[in-house]
Amino acid sequence: MKILLKFQRYAVKKISIGLCIFLLTTFSIYAQNGIEISSELPQYWSYKGEMELLLGGSVEDNLFQIPELRSQLETLKKVGGNYIRNTMSSRDDGNVWAFYFNPEKELYDLNLWNDEYWSRFENLLKLTSDRDIIVQIEIWATFDFYRENWKKNPFNPKNNSNYSSERVKMPEQIDSHPIRAENPFFWAIPLQHNNIPVLKYQQRFVDKLLSYSLKYGNVLYCIDNETSVTASWGKFWANYIQKKAKEQKKSVNITEMWDPWDLDHITHRETFDHPETYDFVEISQNNHQIGQNHWDNGLGQIERLKAGNNLRPVTNVKTYGNDLKSHGGGTQNGIESFIRSVFFGSAAVRFHRPDYGLGLSAKAQAVIRSMRQLSENMDFFKATPRNDLLSEREDNEAYCRAIQGANYALYFTNGGEVKLNLIKAKGKAKIQWLDVMKSKWSTGPLLKGGETVTIKAPSNGHWVMFLDFDN
Repeated sequence: MKILLKFQRYAVKKISIGLCIFLLTTFSIYAQNGIEISSELPQYWSYKGEMELLLGGSVEDNLFQIPELRSQLETLKKVGGNYIRNTMSSRDDGNVWAFYFNPEKELYDLNLWNDEYWSRFENLLKLTSDRDIIVQIEIWATFDFYRENWKKNPFNPKNNSNYSSERVKMPEQIDSHPIRAENPFFWAIPLQHNNIPVLKYQQRFVDKLLSYSLKYGNVLYCIDNETSVTASWGKFWANYIQKKAKEQKKSVNITEMWDPWDLDHITHRETFDHPETYDFVEISQNNHQIGQNHWDNGLGQIERLKAGNNLRPVTNVKTYGNDLKSHGGGTQNGIESFIRSVFFGSAAVRFHRPDYGLGLSAKAQAVIRSMRQLSENMDFFKATPRNDLLSEREDNEAYCRAIQGANYALYFTNGGEVKLNLIKAKGKAKIQWLDVMKSKWSTGPLLKGGETVTIKAPSNGHWVMFLDFDN
């Protein structure tokens, strides 16, 4: 809606009423073609003119590279999902790289493209657009540029015929973890090393990517994955993409993903505090937190955005947690984290790929389906986190999202019993229980408003209770 809002201010001053209405209608149609920050509630996204809660999960991060892409998207759509992550990564078996490989020289030529790579990318964009699935693209796949992956990366001087290691001062071997930020590739921009030969090919890659993605309105952009480099790098590419989009009269939304797990780390302020550069805020690293800390830290960042008059969408494109890996708190906390993120107000939530997350497994599908059912059953976007309405509650036992006096939703992480303040509710409402892992509703007794009531989950496990005093 950014273009539309600017035009409205101009139109009122300069154009006759009849022409103004015609042009506003035209611009409204244009604005509704793509993913935009909601003009009504800037904490959430709008797509094709309708507010959307983005929910997702997938078997891989670089989905454009997998052969079973169509079936993944159809499964996601079937369970109510509409959000995927796509890193421009090529490090897995069966993947292809963006550049042409000369078999005679056994080197890549960075001046020529591998058509298969870009065909796969365009196919992803078309298939997701046809299904109204939002794609969050990560342009620089950080882990492709370190350790074993760097050894086969076309940008590595030993792998291409376009520059030498001596010329660009970029090592052929980098054994450190990306957190050390020791690859000069990420310092090539003018404000840093101004490494013209490398920057030339970085620009060509981004330009090629945009030549496809700017044709579609279902794309969000993230500069990096878990980056530890300076803020200048992300800002440079964010500004570049915005300018390229503007030249084509397109509107884009961009963020950056930092590595620190603590959202209070000062690096995260580069996105939180700079809406002029970053249109939304990616907080996936919060999903390393467990239980109550996860809720407190995630909600705390939204409250901080509000306090600074910088409120805009907060996304969680990677929800960790799978019993197959140690970090992320296992499967139980992974499910909790997904639902907590929805309840505290994240605009987009996705299960990370296995084995670090639940991907699009049967359990992930059940959670996505249930959260879609809940969001469509209540006035979800106008509701807010309201744990202050709960009493006799233990940490991480239950969470509340409500429009006080109208809609109340409680999420029980593993059964439990709490008291809910219904003082401002009038009349009666029938309890509706959602068994999250079965995506099935059942009904309970009528509750009378105007008092504090005890709510007890039917059993252990993940349960959501919903009350509607508006019906």
